[in-house]
Amino acid sequence: MSEPKLQVTPLGGLGEFGMNCHAIRYGDDILVVDAGMMFPEDELMGVDSVIPDFSYLTSNKEHVRAVIFTHGHEDHIGAAPFLLSEIDVPVYATPFTRSLIERRLEEHDMVEHVNLNSVLPGETVKVGPFSIEFIHVTHSIVQAVALAIATPLGVIIHTGDFKVDPTPTDNEPFNLHAFAEYGKRGVLLLMSDSTNSDRPGNTPSERAVRPRLEDIFHRTRHRLIVSCFSSSIHRVQQLLDLARQHGRKVAFLGRSMTEVTTIAHNLDLLQIPDDTLLRPQDIQSARRERVLVIVSGTQGEPMSALSRVAVDNHKHLSIDPGDTVVLSARIIPGNEKPIYRMMNHMAKRGADLIYGSMTPPVHVSGHASSEELHLILNLVRPRFFLPIHGEYRQLAVHAQLAERCAVGLERTFVIETGQTLVIDEYGARRGEDVQVGRVCIDSGTIDEFVDDIVIRDRRHLAEDGFVLPIVAINKHTGLPEALPEIVSRGFISDDGASEVLQEARRVVLKTIEGSSVEERGDWGVMQEKIRADLKRHISKQTQRRPLIMPVILEV
Repeated sequence: MSEPKLQVTPLGGLGEFGMNCHAIRYGDDILVVDAGMMFPEDELMGVDSVIPDFSYLTSNKEHVRAVIFTHGHEDHIGAAPFLLSEIDVPVYATPFTRSLIERRLEEHDMVEHVNLNSVLPGETVKVGPFSIEFIHVTHSIVQAVALAIATPLGVIIHTGDFKVDPTPTDNEPFNLHAFAEYGKRGVLLLMSDSTNSDRPGNTPSERAVRPRLEDIFHRTRHRLIVSCFSSSIHRVQQLLDLARQHGRKVAFLGRSMTEVTTIAHNLDLLQIPDDTLLRPQDIQSARRERVLVIVSGTQGEPMSALSRVAVDNHKHLSIDPGDTVVLSARIIPGNEKPIYRMMNHMAKRGADLIYGSMTPPVHVSGHASSEELHLILNLVRPRFFLPIHGEYRQLAVHAQLAERCAVGLERTFVIETGQTLVIDEYGARRGEDVQVGRVCIDSGTIDEFVDDIVIRDRRHLAEDGFVLPIVAINKHTGLPEALPEIVSRGFISDDGASEVLQEARRVVLKTIEGSSVEERGDWGVMQEKIRADLKRHISKQTQRRPLIMPVILEV
């Protein structure tokens, strides 16, 4: 690409939720914006996460100049270790986002090998032919930024994820002035978040949850348990402030909640009075009416802190009758069943549950609705518009909004992952497609890429076979009707099968008998526990890793 033209290539995040990643190329220089992951669908058994196929970038690694991150949500930074293990370039992010990236890199022993740089909103970074200004925006995570990318052909505005919050809890307002200034000078291309494009009106401010939370604190007579996303530092700060006002001590539960709040506190983004914190091991002994527990696991993940609390399998917290449990987070589509199953367990234990839509709300979105999107379009007044971040229907709605309302707009493009937009002196047009795809990650290790789920399963079965533990559980008693059966193929020779499989049956039975009644009534939790215990036992006994697929029959 020696011609003076721009090429925008989405490697993920267009036509889907998650895996947000864009490559912006001018001539022979490439700038990468974000590198996110997505959680696997149910049918991707054994897969921990899904990331973009970075083949386009690795095949052009000598042209990649830097990676810029807009904010610290997993759908924007989750694939960072996998990309940065292949490409050695400078990385730029705000301090909080950088710390979250470091946390991910530490899991792969990569921190010392990556050139991480902190940039504050309002600062500018020059990379090759690009000059990138970081613009503060409001979102459901702190220190989120939009990017104004100056190129030889004009300015590209990349909004990242945002909403226009007029009353942010940290009193750091959305920098509308910067957007307006660029609009006056002229913007070549606007790339804007489309997540809530199909929602009318304006997204409520983060402060909108305060009245509802105050009411909950005022009415709750026993222990108060609130679950929210660990990255929702604004929400956590409101909870801490209210806890102090109402004389409650605060305990954090869940690894992500503990780690992320520690990072925010160290960066002075979260204020935690010294006399407010309560150690997790002291929760049960403290006066119930004087305790607030902030816990991760809003989406009902089988082994998350909140799920373990729900089935009375957490070493520091048991729900007692009269406790109030608040789900201060959005129920992500597709997660309804595990979340409601988790809440059913808590209801059986006598908890008062607060969740879902209500007025005042207990949760607000971090993404802009149609009126805010309209405002940004008219402030920026781009020549060309590219909706990003969302499923195709949301991209299409955002494009229609732009065509109806935007001032000075020449053309709008709705493209999906792998398709390209090319801009040169003659205008903008669709370019040639590039190779993209989804890469499945297994076991959380950086060298276990799986390009295709069928290949992964075939390799797994060919090398280690599979083990199928079959358990019949009485739905009334929660106890097994008989000794579990173990079916295996391609796992172990007939000579040693009998002893190993007999021992495996005892391991499964021990797992069931060691589980609580609530756990035995939750298929998702029991399948995960059986799989984990059996995997650990078989690996220790045989040094093999067969595919383990527990089957639970309710009789």
